Amino acid sequence: MSDTPRQTEPSVNNALGRLLQGMLPRSEVRAEHTRAIAERRGLQPDILITAAGRSPVVIEAEYEPAASVEAEATSRLGREATVGGRRIEAAIALRYPDEIHAAHDLGAALRDSQLSYCLFTEERDGLKRFPESGWLDGSVEDIADLVRLSSLPQRAVDKASDALERGIDAAERRLAETAELRPATAQAVADLLGMTTVRQTRRMACAIIVNALIFHERLAGMYPDVQPIDLVCGRSVDNPKDELVTAWTRILEINYWPIFAIARSILQQLPAGDAAAILSGLRLTAETVDASGVDNSHDLTGRVFQRLIADRKYLATFYTLPASAALLARLAVAKLRGVDWSDPEAVGGLRVADFACGTGALLSAVYEQIAGRHERTGGNPTDLHQVMMEERLYGCDMIPSAVHITGSTLSGVEPGIGFEGSRIYNLPYGRQPDGSVKIGSLELLQSSTILTLFNLSDPAQRTGSAGEDTATQIIAEIPDGGFDLVIMNPPFTRAGSDWEGSRRQEDYVKQFRGLATALDTQKEMSNRLKRHARGTCTHGYAGIASAFAALADKKVRRGGVLALVMPLSAAAGISWRAFRRMLSSKYTDLTVVSIAANGNEMSFSADTGMAECLVIARRLKLGETAKQADVHCTSLIHRPRGLAHAGAMAKNIVGSDRVRRLANGPYGGTPLMVGGDSVGEMLIAPDSNDGGQWGAVRVTDYSLSQTAYGLSHCRLWLPGTPAALDLKVVPLNLVGKRGLYDMNIAGSSPSAPFTRRHPSQTATYPSLWSHNARKETRMVSLPDSQLQVRQGMETKAAEAWSTASRAHVSRGFRFNSQSLAVAFTDRLSMGGRAWPNTTFEVEQFDYAFAVWGNSTLGLLCYWQHSTRQVAGRGDITISAVETLPVLDFRELSDDQLVMAELIFEEFRDKELKPAYLADADPNRALLDRRVVCDLLGFDEMVYQAVRRLAAKWCAEPSVHGGKQRPKGASVVI
Repeated sequence: MSDTPRQTEPSVNNALGRLLQGMLPRSEVRAEHTRAIAERRGLQPDILITAAGRSPVVIEAEYEPAASVEAEATSRLGREATVGGRRIEAAIALRYPDEIHAAHDLGAALRDSQLSYCLFTEERDGLKRFPESGWLDGSVEDIADLVRLSSLPQRAVDKASDALERGIDAAERRLAETAELRPATAQAVADLLGMTTVRQTRRMACAIIVNALIFHERLAGMYPDVQPIDLVCGRSVDNPKDELVTAWTRILEINYWPIFAIARSILQQLPAGDAAAILSGLRLTAETVDASGVDNSHDLTGRVFQRLIADRKYLATFYTLPASAALLARLAVAKLRGVDWSDPEAVGGLRVADFACGTGALLSAVYEQIAGRHERTGGNPTDLHQVMMEERLYGCDMIPSAVHITGSTLSGVEPGIGFEGSRIYNLPYGRQPDGSVKIGSLELLQSSTILTLFNLSDPAQRTGSAGEDTATQIIAEIPDGGFDLVIMNPPFTRAGSDWEGSRRQEDYVKQFRGLATALDTQKEMSNRLKRHARGTCTHGYAGIASAFAALADKKVRRGGVLALVMPLSAAAGISWRAFRRMLSSKYTDLTVVSIAANGNEMSFSADTGMAECLVIARRLKLGETAKQADVHCTSLIHRPRGLAHAGAMAKNIVGSDRVRRLANGPYGGTPLMVGGDSVGEMLIAPDSNDGGQWGAVRVTDYSLSQTAYGLSHCRLWLPGTPAALDLKVVPLNLVGKRGLYDMNIAGSSPSAPFTRRHPSQTATYPSLWSHNARKETRMVSLPDSQLQVRQGMETKAAEAWSTASRAHVSRGFRFNSQSLAVAFTDRLSMGGRAWPNTTFEVEQFDYAFAVWGNSTLGLLCYWQHSTRQVAGRGDITISAVETLPVLDFRELSDDQLVMAELIFEEFRDKELKPAYLADADPNRALLDRRVVCDLLGFDEMVYQAVRRLAAKWCAEPSVHGGKQRPKGASVVI
């Protein structure tokens, strides 16, 4: 007889249960446990995992092909577990590989196996399977990670979040009545928060109170002196305000200053009757949230608080969505090298910072990753909490209420563990009592120490946790090169105005307009930033985010990791070149993640309305050189749908070892799969040492990027064609010269020689200045303005007019409404804000530029060169015009130049549809034929490939911007 064992499923389940128990020490893992389900005690789940305050998770497992395992998993959903009495809201269906049958050591075999599994959850709209198709592949550790993530479904988080916001809005309405009758009370509350007396301030005050109530309810029963909130401020309590103030004072004697100090101070300002009415509603809200089982690890309160911050428009502090924060944190922590995750001293020695922490979403996500990795190696994260809070987690922000919620969220990870002080700082911003100005965290560009805003008179700015002795101004030490990981979603604002009718920069300095900062203070702050940031990657047109990137670089240690949420322009914008150059010279293992979708889906933050990217890199160690100057680009179809989705995305991005390259030819990228679902593509792009563009962001079909890359390197290699053809393409500045910046023509600057007026057919100095999509459908456009010479500026006006030309390049090209990348004026004209002009030494180049630039190949080059930060639009700066890839007109023969002019004359009066319909436009198809075959001399096969390229390009979300195609708009070959 054979001595090969035939391991039964119950035996394997028991072995898996033992492994999971070691990875989830704070949970109870029961395998093959009878009487596990209350309603049907004979219904035995293979593995049941429970934890205090969490929803049970069931694992049902079978050997492959496991035909019935999904049905068995879903049958457990909605049932009540006997342990803890909670509903089962998540079930994992797991398939064991057949080789497990023959294993002698089941534990070792399971640890070494790739298991396939999927997750079922109950959602508002019914049963949900993750992934939607196919199976996830991973280790036992990955399953333990999924168990932890799925122990509280997103539905519960959303329900609790909605309840919180409803309760806060109701309380704010009552507080508004108080403010109307007692303006001094309203002002006192606003002063506590460092805000003005507006609706957002009242909502924030109510949110802080309800947050403290929620935390109070969690502490009830943990300490003898902490009673449930119903006994402190319930209906039967005569004076709930005084009772609650007394209760919170007792809690403060224990600890928890980040949560209760400011809440108590706000409550003390309110009249007893108004406080009772507000507390009545907020108490019910807190009880509803507590009943949902949601805890701070899901960043519930942080999400709601972010919606309430008043100055988001001008501070641009948009909330990082929990799933996005989880994705960035996972990608960042995966780059930390040499960490023994089982060693509490090694893990507790990691130092993490967020110098624009907002409500703490990113710090919380990193902390969760660090604690989770330690737990899955058998450690107890509870043992880490005190040292992490006291010494290792650094958060800085200029908004006191945001700092409050960051401290609250981090404290709530282990509410039973006290700590002495914290590293969550509210930093000086704006005009100070001594008359100086401060610029928040950016003060650290010039210093490793900073005076933080702790003081006895302003409880809103206390961030210590041990009592009154911590509530004084202190000098915080934030050392240069002292952090293993710096993670941030910094503000995106940049200098200048909104151009709302007036483009005068003196209106305000936008990046410092927040928090009601006076104009003179804004200017001083801007000048201070310029001094502090000198010699770094900071650039005024890139915006304040580039200054935070410079700060992150200054603070991360050699070998440490930098992880940032950046505007998409960071990947391609000229003003971001120094940022990309910094990464090329000082970092390695660079990962860039973007999203191809439109609308809210194109950003990792809430409510930004513009595309973003994640940038993660490891700083080179002393003496280390980068192995290869590459950028690992991932373009997602949409942002991560939830924590489990983010985890699977991160795992597959990190685990990708064979990824196609941008220079490999137009075969597309390597699919990024989550189970059987394609969620994006990955591509390796070369990283130029001079800070050139990262050429593969926000694209669904990477063959377009590969084709555009080939064109910029003088190769026409089209999707579906066997090989590359020679085609000389060069930067525009090698064949022509771009015109003047519009502000130097007719801007508000005293040195601008012209004033812009309405157009005139007899204008001496005509100009094509602004976009008008309805009028700009033909290659030949009429000037829309005339320029009048300012008195005393005649000589300078003549010098400026000498740069006039007939060819103009679009800036801010709206692909989904505008037709032209290049416009032609029959008369010499100046350019303008939307249409900078270009001059060529050879007159015929004007015609060649017009026909090339509006063909599919020209549109592709423009699109690839632009920053696609806004849906359906490609932006290039005046400087980027110089490096726009164009056909090398110098290489064209005299006959070809004649042909270019003939093609231009044929098309000068033909209507072209908006660019996003280039594939369905008969005139654009005819233009492609003329350019490809008649001008460049290629054959019919190449023309057909160009039209196929047009269809691919028009299908890109960044091109159509979500705009529906007209009925009957079919592809024209």
